[in-house]
Amino acid sequence: MTGALFSLTFLLAAPFWALMILLPGWSWTRRIIASPLIVLPVVAIYALLIIPAFGDVLPAVTSPTLGGVRELLGSATGAAAGWAHMLAFDLFVGRWAWLDARERGMPHLVVAPILLLTILLGPFGLAAHLAARTRWPLLAAPAREKQVLR
Repeated sequence: MTGALFSLTFLLAAPFWALMILLPGWSWTRRIIASPLIVLPVVAIYALLIIPAFGDVLPAVTSPTLGGVRELLGSATGAAAGWAHMLAFDLFVGRWAWLDARERGMPHLVVAPILLLTILLGPFGLAAHLAARTRWPLLAAPAREKQVLR
């Protein structure tokens, strides 16, 4: 079951990434990505993996040591839970970056590579977005409303 949950995790996140990267101008993309609830399917998998092992997980995260975290992530369940954890947060950060980029009027040719970087190496994608967004200040309120409605 752990292997299936591991595989399912990316399959549940991938459609949202595809919408943001491949269909950024589609009206349904904005509606779907506007909801922070898009991460819940991945969070549900995380819960399925973590809750049964909560007795082992809680001590490892409340008093973390390198050995304890290595041991926790060294099992199939730990690796799958770590993967779900990363994908949930990467998707949430990617969603925020995509929405923020639209508010700022950032060109999609800048945003798409940032989103790909976020999928692959989450913190680097976040850093890239934080750096890139400095070139595009927030649009004025009327322009921002017009951009958001697209």
